[in-house]
Amino acid sequence: MIRKMHETELESILDIWLTSNLEAHPFVAKEYWYENLAQVKSDLPKATIYVATDAKDQPLGFIGIMDNYIAGIFVKSTARSQGVGHKLIAQAKENSTMLTLNVYQKNERAVAFYQREDFKIIKTEFDKTVKEKEYLMRWTSNEVVDFK
Repeated sequence: MIRKMHETELESILDIWLTSNLEAHPFVAKEYWYENLAQVKSDLPKATIYVATDAKDQPLGFIGIMDNYIAGIFVKSTARSQGVGHKLIAQAKENSTMLTLNVYQKNERAVAFYQREDFKIIKTEFDKTVKEKEYLMRWTSNEVVDFK
């Protein structure tokens, strides 16, 4: 089931965020994620958070959205490749005609996932903080030609 996050789930959501980032980004120093945990904790309530839950209503993953920007999508390792991420993206798409996100170029699994979800790479950028290339990707509900 997909639903909005309950305030009481903040700690379990943060655990999913931290664990997922450590697993998906071995090319980023572990300390970076630990150092940013407090900031993420304060920023999460500012976003719209949808949670995917199991049969016991326990979080399996979540997606955070701020003004048509996907700030992140994170799924527990035990729930990956089971359609959880797809359901979270589908929820985000229901409420939007355009979504953007950033993903590290080296996170090939995530890049391929977003491409399967019809996101297109529109720009390559450089994250100076972690010194890694990342893609800015965009999904639109219809193929609107962008003349920029």
